[in-house]
Amino acid sequence: MSASFFHHASSEAAATLAERQQMSVDIAGVGFGPAMGGFLTTLSRTLVKEDGTPRLESTVAPGLPLQIICYERADGLGFGVSGAVTRARGIRASFPGIDLSAIPMAAPVTKEKLVYLLDPIGASLRPLAFRVADRLIRGTGYLFGLKDWAWELPFIPEFMRKQNGMIFSLGQFNQWVSDHITGSGLIQLWPGVPVSAPLMNGNGVCGVRLADQGVGLDGVPSKGFMPGMDVRAALTVVADGPVGAIGRRLDAHFGLPEGHEQKHWALGMKMVIELRGDCGLEAGAVVHTIGFPEPEIFGFLYLHPERLASVGIFIPSWFRSPVRTGYRYLQHFLLHPYLWRYLQGGTLKSWGAKSLQESGRHGEPFLAGNGYARIGEGSGSTNPLAGSGIDEAWTTGVYLAEAMIELSEAKKPFTKENLERTYVRRRRESWVDAESKVATNSRNGFQHGVIRGLIGTGLAGLTGGAISLSQRHSRDGKLPPEKFVRGRISARELKRLQRECAEQRSALHDRIMDRCGWPEIPYDGRLLISHQDALLMGGSVQAPPGYANHVVFVWPEVCKNCEPKLCVEMCSGQAINRGDNGVPQFEREKCVYCGACLWNCVADGGNIEFRAGAGGLHSALN
Repeated sequence: MSASFFHHASSEAAATLAERQQMSVDIAGVGFGPAMGGFLTTLSRTLVKEDGTPRLESTVAPGLPLQIICYERADGLGFGVSGAVTRARGIRASFPGIDLSAIPMAAPVTKEKLVYLLDPIGASLRPLAFRVADRLIRGTGYLFGLKDWAWELPFIPEFMRKQNGMIFSLGQFNQWVSDHITGSGLIQLWPGVPVSAPLMNGNGVCGVRLADQGVGLDGVPSKGFMPGMDVRAALTVVADGPVGAIGRRLDAHFGLPEGHEQKHWALGMKMVIELRGDCGLEAGAVVHTIGFPEPEIFGFLYLHPERLASVGIFIPSWFRSPVRTGYRYLQHFLLHPYLWRYLQGGTLKSWGAKSLQESGRHGEPFLAGNGYARIGEGSGSTNPLAGSGIDEAWTTGVYLAEAMIELSEAKKPFTKENLERTYVRRRRESWVDAESKVATNSRNGFQHGVIRGLIGTGLAGLTGGAISLSQRHSRDGKLPPEKFVRGRISARELKRLQRECAEQRSALHDRIMDRCGWPEIPYDGRLLISHQDALLMGGSVQAPPGYANHVVFVWPEVCKNCEPKLCVEMCSGQAINRGDNGVPQFEREKCVYCGACLWNCVADGGNIEFRAGAGGLHSALN
């Protein structure tokens, strides 16, 4: 048995001695983000009548409105790590007559570009088609309008456009929404309270269990041990994102619908930068990029008010590199001449990273069951074709709230049958689902190369999903370094670099990027700074004491013999490093809770558990 089993068992044994408290509510929510925001915003407006009497009466506190509580593991409700551009159709519908640009850091989209970035360095591992395109564009630059090693495409495919949309800071948006919800005085939001497990009742869910406190990093109870409360609820709403402990526990228990699998992921890494006064960009500008720093990596630049820009990249799961470090690639992205003309002289104000579940409809779990419902990104709402998720997540929450109101007014229980008839039906009849169908196979092909993937995306988008590439088995996910660096680093030198990194307990990515021709970053102390400095200057990692590690390596021997260690290479906060005998070592005080380690584990069946945990990266500007 794994060490994690014994830690769990010892915690449960201690909990039997220290009585586990119980509480009953009507609705228990897990995770506060756009989906939960849409759910609670809609619900808060219908709980009482104009005279203050309950419209929807509680079953656990008769005479009062429904008793609703939502738990969020992060220490603040404005924790979101994202600069986002969205069409905001569902969000606008929830706030008729309200100018959303009044939200801090929000701006309507005024200008949008799709830009192909050439490689000005020569270090990018570009396939033949990209090299030919680069040479053609450079040789006939006067025809393509080449400027600063970039080609601004003359059009943006309709499926990518965010016309009439909004640019948000997700953190500021979440905080604004939470203020509206708590202002009603009818719903409790509890940040800094991680939920460790669903309470199962036969083939359904009857509530949640909060994480134990007063335990060591290994999960063993210590002085001050307090077992997590059991919160029983008629309906448990799960909106804890792509790596949430509850959503993953439900997937493990119930499985996924036949033919569904979650295999498309990406790591999003971004900076919020205060631009110089004469940068030449205005609020509302949106730039999408392809081509650099590697062809597989997509980039973005969104302009908020007051010269604040969200700039970042997405590193997808199909990127065939064993050294897919996000931070260094992000800095090379900033330094591209097309972007640097705007960013030079800027100052880092915030930094962050998060995983994105991009399997879309293919990764959709069971949306509802007896006593529970799934909303948001963890429910497969992200549209991988449009690269859009916030508005979709919000709208799934609205649909669930409408369904819950319908069932409550009819005094019907939250059974799987009733939730499918109300909530799931609303999703299936919606624009969210219609666009999800179009995007179903839009990612087919990327596992076999970026050119094939782009062709597949274009076919799906331009034909409304009628034509797409067939799904084929992807290549082996272990990404041997010798294949990635073939022709640039000899096998002998690669072995030496691997041996040195193992001895020094350091990551391999910088050494390989150096040898592949990527230059050193010219640090300026303001924007171009080391990864460790970004962790200090671009936000604060909070890891409150008394909780166990949320990243656990289940079978250390499996990790010991694993190479390359993608969990080390991909870790956004440098929280995972090589420990004794090659077994990864986790430092909770550095973890930004992005979840990249989870989807990068290449062990058969996965060897990393991503459990409930408090804290994470916090910044007022994210």
